[in-house]
Amino acid sequence: MPKPRLAAALKYRPSNRLKYAFAGALLAGTTAVASVTGTAIAATGGAAAPVEPNPAIAQQQAAQLTYGQDVSNYQPDHDWAASPAEFGIIKATEGTGFTDKTFARHWQELDKKGIVRGAYHYAHPRNNPIAEAEHFLSVVNSQPAKPGDLLVLDLETTNGRSVSEVNAWAKAWLSHVKAKTGVTPLFYSGWHFADTYGAGLSEYPLWVAHYSKPKGEITPPADWKSWTIHQYSDKPIDHNVSALTPDQLRSLGRPA
Repeated sequence: MPKPRLAAALKYRPSNRLKYAFAGALLAGTTAVASVTGTAIAATGGAAAPVEPNPAIAQQQAAQLTYGQDVSNYQPDHDWAASPAEFGIIKATEGTGFTDKTFARHWQELDKKGIVRGAYHYAHPRNNPIAEAEHFLSVVNSQPAKPGDLLVLDLETTNGRSVSEVNAWAKAWLSHVKAKTGVTPLFYSGWHFADTYGAGLSEYPLWVAHYSKPKGEITPPADWKSWTIHQYSDKPIDHNVSALTPDQLRSLGRPA
């Protein structure tokens, strides 16, 4: 049985989709590295010509991605000290009353390791978005913070609400957390869910789950022009890559 936070991503995942591109406004003006492996554009008399993928280039591009992991109470004893991750994101809360019992332990272990860390909230649109945002902030703020800590909304279910209602709910939660903390939260969801419910959310960096293609080989859904993190596998834990460097990821988190 899939974990609750992945159930919707799996439900809304068509068999032939998973596309996503990368990195946010932070990388504007730099060279896109995640979408070159399929088709390149050659300047031949102004016409676009397909060329064969270059395995060496693809390997180099994959090496440039920043690897990370995310966990919850399903992985209570995850060994962060032995992990190769350069960033870690952990579940803090869900709804208006649930607090992940392993949050404090993971938060402290990530601090010891010294990598980029973040906390996410699993949303239920049947509840008041401000109440859920306040619950999340109360739990996260109960732990020592440091510059660069990321904040994330995990939205994967509708609770029977309409597209417009879910979209408005997400905007309310995100804007409230941003106003309270000065941090622009990341938005996490499955690719198809984000494509359906994510209109107007492009100001929030995108963390998107899509397992049908190799890491980094997707295009962004809905209004996003780029992606920040790609969750490309959940076996045996959730694996992610970012087109941002660790320092660039930190720049999206809490200010100094």
